[in-house]
Amino acid sequence: MMAKKPPKPAPRRIFQERLRITALPLYFEGFLLVKRSDHQEYKHYWTELRGTTLFFYTDKKSTIYVGKLDIIDLVCLTDQNSTEKSCAKFTLVLPKEEVHLKTENTESGEEWRGFILTVTELSVPQHVSLLPGQVIRLHEVLEKEKKRRLETEQLPIMPVEKEEPVQDDVDIPNPMPACFYAVSRKEATAMLEKNPSWGNMILRPGSDSKNYSITIRQEIEMPRIKHYKVMNTAKNYTIELEKPVTLPNLFSVIDYFVKETRGNLRPFIPSTDDNLGQEPNTEERSEKLKKNPH
Repeated sequence: MMAKKPPKPAPRRIFQERLRITALPLYFEGFLLVKRSDHQEYKHYWTELRGTTLFFYTDKKSTIYVGKLDIIDLVCLTDQNSTEKSCAKFTLVLPKEEVHLKTENTESGEEWRGFILTVTELSVPQHVSLLPGQVIRLHEVLEKEKKRRLETEQLPIMPVEKEEPVQDDVDIPNPMPACFYAVSRKEATAMLEKNPSWGNMILRPGSDSKNYSITIRQEIEMPRIKHYKVMNTAKNYTIELEKPVTLPNLFSVIDYFVKETRGNLRPFIPSTDDNLGQEPNTEERSEKLKKNPH
């Protein structure tokens, strides 16, 4: 039986916009029927697996995701018996919920299982029925994910203007969002003004080693730079707005600004136009910033 052709990828412009917003590499994509614990019925989404997160879109052309699911702490993936022979059903068992997924056909079901297990277990599963080319793709994704995690763990987490050594008892989140840079307010402003096509939002250290700041550049009538304080409250992070917003982590802080501005604010990430579909590594990003001094 000939395998069904995989869905065509989103157009390049949409791909680039999603990459800028999510700041994560794309490993697999396609339509999925999803039922979360708080839903009675399945909902149909165009779904992307980026890093260890599933991003859900209302359709193939949307650039702003309507929901996401972090699966890095996946406990197990279990198959469900389906009376529909043309689809595959399985459940993602996570620490706080169970999410039911249904694919359009059995072939794509095997692929989704393979990619999800590869990025969460950091090994290529042996019990999925895939073609040799698909297995090779899993191995490629495995190497990319290992490299991504290693580079994320190595991102700087202290302000460059501070010369004091990092103290062991300082509670700093790790990993950090891709738009975090250990720079001052002045340096962040210069970065945004020099490379507006890379994004318009930077997360940086605050004036001390505990809190953070968001620097943004908006062009409405004329370019404007704004700064927002993000307070570390031990367990959460609070954005100091007229009505303060408290969120569980710095990734959620970035997501908040993106969603509240309907994607007008984008994380500042070096352009990947020349290397489409691949995440720029730390050395490449540093080299680009050196060529564009603050």
